[in-house]
Amino acid sequence: MAESLASKAAERRSREEPEATERRSREEPEATERRSREEKVPLVIAEYEEIAGIVAARIAEVVRAKQGAGEPPVVGLATGSTPIGVYRELIRMHRDEGLDFSDVVTFNLDEYYPMAPDSIHSYHRYMWENLFEHINILPANVHLPRGDLPREEVEAHAAEYERKIRELGGIDYQILGIGKTGHVGFNEPGSGIESRTRLIALDTVTRRDAAADFFGEENVPTEAITMGVATIMDAREVALIATGEHKAEIIRRSVEGEINPDVAATYLQKHRNATFYVDPAASADLTRIKTPWVVGEVSWTRDLEIRAVIWLSGMTGKSVLKLDNRDYREHHLSSLLARYGSAGPINGEVFNCLIAKIRGRSKLPSGKRVVVFSPHPDDDVISMGGILNKLHQNGNNLVVAYQTSGNIAVFDHEVRRYVDFLRRFGRDFQVGSEKLAGLIDEIEAFLDSKEPGQVDIGAVQEMKRSIREAEAVSGIETFGMTRHQACFLDLPFYQTGKVRKDPIGPEDVRITLELLERHRPQIIFVAGDLSDPHGTHRMCLEAVHRALKEYTGEVPEVWYYRGAWQEWPVSEADVLVPLSEDELRLKIFAIFKHQSQKDKAPFPGLDDREFWQRVEDRNTMTARIVDRLGLPEYFAMESYVVRKDGERPEQEMIPTSALARQPRQRRASDSPGYLPEGEAPGEPGGRRVEESAHA
Repeated sequence: MAESLASKAAERRSREEPEATERRSREEPEATERRSREEKVPLVIAEYEEIAGIVAARIAEVVRAKQGAGEPPVVGLATGSTPIGVYRELIRMHRDEGLDFSDVVTFNLDEYYPMAPDSIHSYHRYMWENLFEHINILPANVHLPRGDLPREEVEAHAAEYERKIRELGGIDYQILGIGKTGHVGFNEPGSGIESRTRLIALDTVTRRDAAADFFGEENVPTEAITMGVATIMDAREVALIATGEHKAEIIRRSVEGEINPDVAATYLQKHRNATFYVDPAASADLTRIKTPWVVGEVSWTRDLEIRAVIWLSGMTGKSVLKLDNRDYREHHLSSLLARYGSAGPINGEVFNCLIAKIRGRSKLPSGKRVVVFSPHPDDDVISMGGILNKLHQNGNNLVVAYQTSGNIAVFDHEVRRYVDFLRRFGRDFQVGSEKLAGLIDEIEAFLDSKEPGQVDIGAVQEMKRSIREAEAVSGIETFGMTRHQACFLDLPFYQTGKVRKDPIGPEDVRITLELLERHRPQIIFVAGDLSDPHGTHRMCLEAVHRALKEYTGEVPEVWYYRGAWQEWPVSEADVLVPLSEDELRLKIFAIFKHQSQKDKAPFPGLDDREFWQRVEDRNTMTARIVDRLGLPEYFAMESYVVRKDGERPEQEMIPTSALARQPRQRRASDSPGYLPEGEAPGEPGGRRVEESAHA
């Protein structure tokens, strides 16, 4: 079969050159225009679901066009979380639209080395589980680098891989992801543009980024076999997909920076038909998104004005009210200055908008039905522990819904510790049974023989779930809440025992919807950070959004929090919640209750610090940024984005002149730990002390 495919490919090449030349001549003006601006490669910004649909549809076009010409379509594939949506859409098109893969030939970018093809970590297994076994592709047409060969055979295998691609006339359409080092495939920093398929040593950042998949960096292979940069550049069409805030910086470097061997993705600037597909989060650092006024005319909105003034304050080192006309003119903001006539009115408007964002406890909801969705059992206290404490003090009807068990994030040694406790407890109090003793023996025997990354047996998974549930209850009890306010949804998509999860399904949505229907919340809190290492936050958010579409009650106000991986910037936040030193300390104490995540988190991402250290840094940093803008100084702050029915609720504006008025009264219970005599925790009331009007 290979010979017949090769002969067809040769015929295709002979007649393709004139067509390719004509196509390039048509595309060249657009390419030149792009390269004259900041962005040096075509770029599409869309939500991930739309990106997946666009890329899958284009693959289908290529496949059908080649089939119509009697030629085998050749598609280059990638692994990881990025292309999953594309593969799901291709599966749907095969099932619902009859997209035929019987003559499609595929070549994968890479594979870890050494790696057995049946390992849960292998890209061979990944591709079959996520695509190949769901379509009618022929196994003989599937090509993946082999990670199970003896080292002395790898070089010949790589050469053969290249030969097969050449015989088929090259790759028609290549999917790429991008690593935090800018690698495509596993072409790490230093990879040359002439590089071909080869064995390569993995960069430290790459291995740390993969640590979540391998249950620890020490288990990540140190090498991989990867398609080379030159092989990728030979593809007729390339689609690079990137999602999440954690990809924003490397996307900016790849799209706007100079071509650099340390960032392999920059080579795509030389490709005649490469397109970057990024979601809004991954596009955030691009010049036209972050500072559009620098690159040309803008249509000014209030949000854009706030962003521009905050940026200008940072560029000049001045607080908002001290910015002058010259500052605006010298930093590409003359058009904004012209809208207001002078700096004073702009400064005042933006200052008032920023002041309105700040809400102390007295301005936060009280007496409301509130559901807090926490993807993992510690996201609530990590990301919104400060406001959770205040909401409880304000007498809200609070329920914290933990969406997943978080059991894969519990180290085995924690299970051993609890098993030992059970054994001692049974001995000392003469309780227990043969069943318990047998279960303890089974768990210890499994842990003794467990291989790195091996899926836990059911008993171990249940123990890890129980450990995290107990920690979650202990965490909210720090604020005076009770165990009855904790609800454990244990969504099915998470229950694979592996880092990689199932897609959100009808049962996940049903469980979430049932909770909403039961509690009828007026306000819900959800995780809005999309950069957690294994995608659970993104999937939990999807479950909530889908459930809200079916919810029969009044549309609740949705507060999006961040904190575990990054924080909402002041310019994007709708609400800034100030925390005193004592309140931040109490929040950190609640985080400490999650002992299985202390000292060293199993999935820390690229930040080695403990979660409480990240929280302390982010919350105090937000307060310092607010202070530098000339707003009131606070010890720490949490930030939130708020929407209702997709729109931002109106905020009460506080005129600058109000800051000169006499201070008003506030409750002393704004300070953590203070409890008026005769009151139960969470009840309003208490003696009054002075608080300035802006608090």
